[in-house]
Amino acid sequence: MGKNLGIGINITKVINIVIKLLIWFLLTADLSLSNIVIGVAIATLLPNSRSSPAKTRDWLKVIWEIVKAIPQAYLEAFQIMLSPHKKEDFVRKKVKPERTSGLVFLDIFLITFTPKTIVTDYDKQGWYTIHRVKQDKNK
Repeated sequence: MGKNLGIGINITKVINIVIKLLIWFLLTADLSLSNIVIGVAIATLLPNSRSSPAKTRDWLKVIWEIVKAIPQAYLEAFQIMLSPHKKEDFVRKKVKPERTSGLVFLDIFLITFTPKTIVTDYDKQGWYTIHRVKQDKNK
């Protein structure tokens, strides 16, 4: 399963709780004590994935991607406000190999978190369909 931290705590479970809390705080945008308590309760009560366990390295990469996505989302929001993004398209992106369902969910969350992209479909063959808005460079 996952590695232990030496005191009987499974590191994969800890990472799962941290990821759930990060998503909770991103969705609620509230760091009040009551919201933290509710977030911890929800993160610990939500079931963990029953699929094959992800590597700790993959989870840490996803946590880093979440941290990087926050300023990226602000930057894209300002870009959209300052100049029109009237061009739209759809692209398909292959899911990274050997992703657990939890990591696929977080990949979709990260793509959708930024204002210029949203995942519109995920098929079981391992592809995302992503709707993007872009600035019209011809104007």
